[in-house]
Amino acid sequence: MILLLFSLISFLTGADSVSEDSTLGNPGVNLLFAGDAMQHQAQLDQALIEGDGVRYDYSDCFSLIAPQVTEADYAVVNLEVPLGGGPRYSGYPCFSAPDSYAEALRDAGFDLFLTANNHCLDSGDRAARRTLTALDSLGIEHTGTFHDAASREQLVPFIKDLHGIRFAFLNYTYGTNGIEPRDGMEVALIDRGRMAREISQAREAGAEIVVVAVHWGVEYVLLENANQRSLAQFLIDEGVDLIIGSHPHVIQPMKVVRNEKEDKDVLVVYSLGNFISNMKTSDTRGGALVNVRVERDDNGKARFKKATYDTFFSAKPHGKGTNFKVYPSALADSIPAPQRDHWRIFNRAARRVFDQHNVNVPSMQ
Repeated sequence: MILLLFSLISFLTGADSVSEDSTLGNPGVNLLFAGDAMQHQAQLDQALIEGDGVRYDYSDCFSLIAPQVTEADYAVVNLEVPLGGGPRYSGYPCFSAPDSYAEALRDAGFDLFLTANNHCLDSGDRAARRTLTALDSLGIEHTGTFHDAASREQLVPFIKDLHGIRFAFLNYTYGTNGIEPRDGMEVALIDRGRMAREISQAREAGAEIVVVAVHWGVEYVLLENANQRSLAQFLIDEGVDLIIGSHPHVIQPMKVVRNEKEDKDVLVVYSLGNFISNMKTSDTRGGALVNVRVERDDNGKARFKKATYDTFFSAKPHGKGTNFKVYPSALADSIPAPQRDHWRIFNRAARRVFDQHNVNVPSMQ
């Protein structure tokens, strides 16, 4: 009788057999990844509340994309700006943003902030350390930079239990724009020996799925290069399950690669582009979200199951009282008319790259 009732409910709600299995105790996990959350001077200027020089309001920047972010079980974004603490903040080339910027990203649904990128030391070690303290105070999980070597040893790997599946998240960057960390400040740099050790430590800590987020590649180039492919293959050989790239500020292909040795599929995302910014060239005006599904197989092993992507557009203010705003592709018709052509140019080029070069990562649309 119970089984019959459940089947009737499934029929009426359109649930398929996978959904039924999920409901019966194997829910799986839906992850979402976004690219570079930038903070240029124009964004600061627009967020400044008139008459109050210490308040910055980003509350409307992510309101349209938030439902898509919050739908995931766990959402990850690259915070490519230190939280310097003010009273003065700055855009390119040496970034520093107010805490309310991170707060708005958190309120939009992002759970984990990646902090290892080439701008993490823009405002010095004090600001880099303050970023970590500020994220902690806002209740935001983070990885990639650390107060010191001892802190890194304690906090890496970052392990998260989601619906009974243990994930490890690791984050590395190619460099920090030539700015050297001081007084023991620790930035996780791309170092194959160190990466291999931390991947191994993640497995020893019980991680079933290992996610490595890498800040790599060449800016403004729409295809990955040989160095990226080589590092991706190294990570695949080390048993990583998901490889998520950032830094180029434009999208790059996404590919499902087979790890024959471990008999599993691995997702490689070379670049998700900008999440929000004031960059001006057409390829930098938007980016992609990648949705990742992880489930247990028939043998009880947690495995990457599938991935899909969606594009979006970062619109600039279009009148008094408006702010920068991220528009999901489903709401593209709502993009302010003067910028709709910019969206079409960006989206056409991005989807051309994905159509030609993605491997088993289709569009959500």
